Amino acid sequence: MLLAMILVLALLVNPALASSKPHSKHMRRPISWVKSSETVPYPELKGKPNLWVKVSLKGNRTYVYSGKKLLYTMYSSAGVYKKDPVTHKMKSVTPTGTFHASNIRKDRVYNPNLKLGANYCISWNGDYMFHSIVTTKDPHHYIKSLANKQGKAPSSPGCVCLSIADAKWFEHDLPTGTKVVVADN
Repeated sequence: MLLAMILVLALLVNPALASSKPHSKHMRRPISWVKSSETVPYPELKGKPNLWVKVSLKGNRTYVYSGKKLLYTMYSSAGVYKKDPVTHKMKSVTPTGTFHASNIRKDRVYNPNLKLGANYCISWNGDYMFHSIVTTKDPHHYIKSLANKQGKAPSSPGCVCLSIADAKWFEHDLPTGTKVVVADN
């Protein structure tokens, strides 16, 4: 009983510790970078109490919670890992910490320096966004070598890549101000 109370208290203090187990019976298999990650309809997010998002960098998953209740799990791929020049440890180029979904939403972005683009974007930390699988300059030409890493391995220069359907849902339905916790686990 005491252990259960400590766990509940830990979750209230640090929501990043909340369960990150996917709704395995609803997860789409094989992984599709076009379709929704789950085979059930998307939940309505507006008005959900204590709505927040957890990104698991190593787990290649993005979870949507209402408090401690897991609402939806998405296959995702975030920033690649590079050796940190100070610690000499491998570290994702995606920043970790607590952020908030902004009102910056774009149907399309393109970075001419990287020669990469994406569709259905919502910012959570300046230039860091949730968005679709990466594209070339042509918004309809998805880079299949990166798409095939979806939900399996890091693949982006820093943003969190979602399937096309998941990114479109997030861009249109994730309320501005929603807490986003990015964890290197």
